[in-house]
Amino acid sequence: MTLYVGAIVINVDDVPRAVEFWTAALGLVPREEPEDGWASLKDPRRPWVHVSLQRNSEPKPRRNRLHLDLYADDQAAEVARLESLGARRLEWDYPPDADFVVLADPDGNEFDVIDAAPPPAEDASGV
Repeated sequence: MTLYVGAIVINVDDVPRAVEFWTAALGLVPREEPEDGWASLKDPRRPWVHVSLQRNSEPKPRRNRLHLDLYADDQAAEVARLESLGARRLEWDYPPDADFVVLADPDGNEFDVIDAAPPPAEDASGV
């Protein structure tokens, strides 16, 4: 028997709003027509990536016990784009060498945007 992750499930209060946010944020598409309390999204370029959205109207606890790390070649541009889609930047105690920014989706679920840009190339002259 093989065990593997089939999907990450995010609890949300408003499934249509979450579908709108996560499809725009990650380029995902619905696997099938979303239902009132459930939607399953997939990445059309990476068929093994699935994010599901489950309606849960209970208040969110203080912090997620699980969160997504999203890698970006242009972190600042992606953070600005996600904020324009409805994400909000959270106050966070960042270490001096932090390579991440903590955001929350419209339902308050935290996720990180990691700076995955390649390090600048050194000049061949050593300067």
